[in-house]
Amino acid sequence: MKFRRESKYGLTGLMYLAQQAPGQVIGLREIASHAGLPQSFLAKIFPKFVQHGLVKVHRGSTRGYCLSRSPEQIQLREILEAIEGPQVTNQCFFWGSECDVTNPCPVHCQWKEIRPWIGDILERTTLRELVLKDQVVREALGKDALKPRASAGGAAPRADTPG
Repeated sequence: MKFRRESKYGLTGLMYLAQQAPGQVIGLREIASHAGLPQSFLAKIFPKFVQHGLVKVHRGSTRGYCLSRSPEQIQLREILEAIEGPQVTNQCFFWGSECDVTNPCPVHCQWKEIRPWIGDILERTTLRELVLKDQVVREALGKDALKPRASAGGAAPRADTPG
């Protein structure tokens, strides 16, 4: 259950949309700029969200995206499944795709026991909760909301540079 950077960026973009007025259409450029993400990367992620019914795309004079439902109705599980696939909670936390019933890893039985708990957490956690908790943590740290945290290797990529 190791998530790709695509999940981190997509989730961050959705969290920015969740802070806007309901139905407000926001362009990818603005989402990328405010969230500190590469626009080219978001352009590959957001069609997956459209396909999974998480966001609506608007074309014409007002181009961009808005949430298709309120943030309280969008589950973390849905977001991760849109990017990682429907088997997101079935993947081994320790060895990923290398571990399955026919080729179990050394901790397969233990993972099998805790997997339902993690699935339950992903199911219960809403986009609204993620936004609220992120705001509390960042305020406590004195950091801007929704900017990706710098990784151990350095600062997050700028919005105007490729992924």
